[in-house]
Amino acid sequence: MQERSSVGDLAEQLRDEVKRYSPGGKLPSSRALVERYRVSPVTVSRALAQLAAEGLVVTRPGAGAFRAEPRPAPEPAGDTSWQQLALSADAAAELVPRAVDASGVLASLTAPPTGVIEFNGGYLHPSLQPERALAAALARAGRRPGAWGRPPLDGIPELREWFARGCGGAITASEVLITAGGQSALTTALRALAPPGAPVLVESPTYPGMLAIARAAGLRPVPVPVDTDGVRPELLAAAFEATGARVFVCQPLFQNPTGAVLAAHRRSEVLRIARAAGAFIVEDDFVRRLVHADAGPLPAPLIAEDPDGVVVHVCSLTKATSPSFRVCALVARGPVLERLRAIQIVDNFFVPRPLQEAALELVGSPAWSRHLRAVATQLKDRRDAMTTALLRDLPELALPHIPSGGYHLWLRLPDGADEAALVSAALRAGVAVTPGRPYFCAEPPAGHVRLSFAGLAGDAEIAEGVRRLRRACDEVLG
Repeated sequence: MQERSSVGDLAEQLRDEVKRYSPGGKLPSSRALVERYRVSPVTVSRALAQLAAEGLVVTRPGAGAFRAEPRPAPEPAGDTSWQQLALSADAAAELVPRAVDASGVLASLTAPPTGVIEFNGGYLHPSLQPERALAAALARAGRRPGAWGRPPLDGIPELREWFARGCGGAITASEVLITAGGQSALTTALRALAPPGAPVLVESPTYPGMLAIARAAGLRPVPVPVDTDGVRPELLAAAFEATGARVFVCQPLFQNPTGAVLAAHRRSEVLRIARAAGAFIVEDDFVRRLVHADAGPLPAPLIAEDPDGVVVHVCSLTKATSPSFRVCALVARGPVLERLRAIQIVDNFFVPRPLQEAALELVGSPAWSRHLRAVATQLKDRRDAMTTALLRDLPELALPHIPSGGYHLWLRLPDGADEAALVSAALRAGVAVTPGRPYFCAEPPAGHVRLSFAGLAGDAEIAEGVRRLRRACDEVLG
């Protein structure tokens, strides 16, 4: 059983037990709870913390946990109806109303109920995360001289230099800004490159979090279809001409959700088209470090082939480490760098120095390369296990492309299938899948689902998840 599930189960049992005590009554000691429920001390501590957050118990260091006094009756709710007018007036003043909608992102961030298999995850399973290496890096970083002081606004020089080397080409540390994760970097880039109301070209399908950023900024996403070789250059050129857009956002490597890699013969064409349109390319290089063990040599980032400042490059450490390790590089050349820098400072000031120092400690340690090799093998094995199970048990779900990097598969439903009904049926069957609709900014050509294999414990959980999905398909597809 996963730790999160153990904590939830214990918390539920303790809620019932707390009811038997009078306010102020002392609960059994942590040691007694460990023995009674056969869980770890960490599980007991987290369960009690959860109950304390809910106001059911209070904990006193050295004394134990006690039932909390009853909460006073809540004050009558205020009248917030005035906000409807204020918010609608804000939207009416803009050419394109802002739509702050996080639903597409929450599909991959929200943990499903206990017992549900997570095919909707967006991060590595805890067993694949370098927790010991991260803990050691944080400990070493905290002891570095000046580690708790104010960092340089652009990021500590050694970390910027490390990211610059990873970009290839002639990128220097002076062209790198350190940001708090890829989502923050994409937000900064779109705010810097396009004014509210402007069109922005996006791959179709594409990452829902990026669509949410664009819409929240009042931008107008315009879809450009992709196939198994990445974005289609002829359609990209037509979109630039039709819209006058000055920004194209893409993921050339293991695209989310299709897993496509921009083909070699298209890379220079995409750069040429953007340059001719006087436009920027925002390159979201989000899973370069989640390559699978059977992949060949990876293409360099697009920015390595761009001496003219067309490409603004985003590259994060988060996907390869932990959801909470939010360290990213935003790379650009020319005058746009100063605008990016200004927005980054206004929004965030800087990324906390201890986190930057920990990132430098991590990537400079022998544990880093060992971790990447282990993840490459584990992701390949999980991908193969999921692919085998899908082809055997769910042949009616089309799998047009099997990626050699990343953490998910993209499946097309049979024509006429009800995507929303399937997602709901899957959850009832005990498996959470990500719906395809949020990945499209216009009408999708068909129903899809995205299945992640990185957030699972191993082959057995993958096989069980596919069996549950089979039951859901039997219910919905007939």
